[in-house]
Amino acid sequence: MGVSNNITAVLNFIALLASIPIIAAGIWLASKPDNECIHNFRWPVVIIGILILLVSLAGFVGAYWNKQGLLGLYLCLMAILIIILLVILVFAFVVTRQDGSFRVPGRGYKEYSLDGFSEWLRNHVTSSGSWNKIRPCLADSNVCIRLAQNYITADQFFSSHLSPLESGCCKPPTVCGYNYVNPIMWVNPSNPTGDPDCYLWNNDQNQLCYNCNACKAGLLGNLREEWRKANIILIVAVVVLIWVYLIACSAYRNAQTEDLFRRYKWGRA
Repeated sequence: MGVSNNITAVLNFIALLASIPIIAAGIWLASKPDNECIHNFRWPVVIIGILILLVSLAGFVGAYWNKQGLLGLYLCLMAILIIILLVILVFAFVVTRQDGSFRVPGRGYKEYSLDGFSEWLRNHVTSSGSWNKIRPCLADSNVCIRLAQNYITADQFFSSHLSPLESGCCKPPTVCGYNYVNPIMWVNPSNPTGDPDCYLWNNDQNQLCYNCNACKAGLLGNLREEWRKANIILIVAVVVLIWVYLIACSAYRNAQTEDLFRRYKWGRA
């Protein structure tokens, strides 16, 4: 029984270590400018990671000091957390599967279309009620100001690889035919009817294209890229957690069997 508990303690320590990259991935997501403006997307992964850490710590204590009740509680809670994490992973994969980006001739960056993203993302992020809160938050960030500091000439800018948020919110759509002055100032469109966003572009630093569908699509593009990167870390972590959990369950059952056998033996004696 002591051997089984020692194995469970070691496994719980591994599970505790596996929670660290989950928390780190959640903090990384929450620190991004777009996620700072979408509060519902910021903390779920961090919260799940912290809960896994606490439950793993409880399992470690239960195994190390042979607290069978605490070990049983650990196994139940860890199963629930693994299921929740799997649901988040599958859901994130499904809603970020579609990619609304498209190539622009003569440009190093891509541009983005709302229709290319999942309906769920469009409804929950870019609806009028949500966007009225997100838009001023994006305007207060330094996403677009940073572009003006990093690029001087038009050639530099046109060959750059902008993030989806920068491409959608900080400049007008290429189809409008605006002339470049600097990354956040464009004048004299040659094709103002090419896209409804052409009329929404404004050189005011607080306006730019924050009211454009291109900006909404760029935000969704950013979210997609970031969640896809975070999913890689989360998939590795959840595979480790499932492996640890299955072995911990086996060790727990062995410990229970050994305990019953010991009681039976001493009872017969």
